[in-house]
Amino acid sequence: MKKTDKEKIVADLHQRLTRSQAVFVTDFTGLNVESNNQLRRDLKQRRDEYQVVKKTLLRRASQETPVSSIEDMLVGPCGITISYGDPGAAAKLLADFAKDREKFAFKGGVLQGRPISGEGVGQLAKTPSREILLGQLLSAMVAVPTGLVSTLSAIIQKFLLTLKAVEDQKAQA
Repeated sequence: MKKTDKEKIVADLHQRLTRSQAVFVTDFTGLNVESNNQLRRDLKQRRDEYQVVKKTLLRRASQETPVSSIEDMLVGPCGITISYGDPGAAAKLLADFAKDREKFAFKGGVLQGRPISGEGVGQLAKTPSREILLGQLLSAMVAVPTGLVSTLSAIIQKFLLTLKAVEDQKAQA
């Protein structure tokens, strides 16, 4: 590969790493081309990317980016997933892909500038999606005022029932 080609790859990769929300490093040993292409297609539908790139080029491209701490994870064969949107959804897709393939493994990653271990990527994959978490938060926020209104209406209802009972007693007497 010519030096100018390498410089273009590094510049392009640097730009993509700068825009990313998360980058996950995987070991792709033992995967065939068909599996790699399937993973690429699945990630592309989510507007994320999977790429096998030379470690030296990746090291150069990651310098002065939020994912510069990725260098420690670049040991052995490495594939990278670049997530531009929801990192949890990308991690979940990778975890589902890894279930069917025993040799595919997480080495780690960088999530919004902070390094995470391979186990951390697996835990991220198990967390609910952003939409589900927002729904849970909204239901918790709605539950507090609803409970307050129910309590206040119960107090008023008991007061009215007590007044009705006093009225009935006076009517009988």
